[in-house]
Amino acid sequence: MAPDPWLSMYDSTCHIAQEIAEKIQERNRCQRNGENSTKLNVTIRSLLQNLKVKIDQLKDLLLRAISTRQITQLEGDRRQNLVDDLLTRQRQLQASYKNDGTEPDVIRSSLMTGGVKRGVTNPWLLEETEETSGLGFGEIRQQQQRIIQEQDAGLDALSSVLSRQKQMGQEIGNELEEQNEIIDDLTNLVANTDDKLRSQTRHVKMVDKKSTSCGMLVVIVLLLIAIAVVAVWPTH
Repeated sequence: MAPDPWLSMYDSTCHIAQEIAEKIQERNRCQRNGENSTKLNVTIRSLLQNLKVKIDQLKDLLLRAISTRQITQLEGDRRQNLVDDLLTRQRQLQASYKNDGTEPDVIRSSLMTGGVKRGVTNPWLLEETEETSGLGFGEIRQQQQRIIQEQDAGLDALSSVLSRQKQMGQEIGNELEEQNEIIDDLTNLVANTDDKLRSQTRHVKMVDKKSTSCGMLVVIVLLLIAIAVVAVWPTH
């Protein structure tokens, strides 16, 4: 299965953010040691600009994917959270670049916590989580990728469940259609049977009327014959 272009771009953008943090640490070390950091500043500015471009591209691609229903709403929300996290990193890195001499460990700690707490004077004085304490940038990046893979696996499982439910719904709908067709056939059969019964009932009534008329005619004929016989019978 081909990798998702958006996730690949997100991965490369995270790599740029981590590279910027490393360059800022290196620049700060140079400044503390009295070394020239002009070249590093130029590199950092270029990387920060590249990071901004990448984040804008991620936002545009995400908006297009959501509007064209290429991804689910749940996946869209998850990716939006990832973009928001990158925007927070960008602001932190930008502030760190302008704040010459910031301690490298403090910069890394701020990147791991992902934001500035209200009421803290120095936004970089934040505690690092236990999960990332002592890890290098490469290890943290692997941890992030592992978390993303676990989230993707959970989304795949949810998608599979929804797919099965959709299939069950379609099967139930097909069965209901078949049952409705059977009911329609039974209704037509009952209607035809009712029409036949009505027709037979009318026929029986007509036959009964004819039988009654014939019986009366026979009686009249017999009476006429009896009268004629009496009339011609010789009297003594």
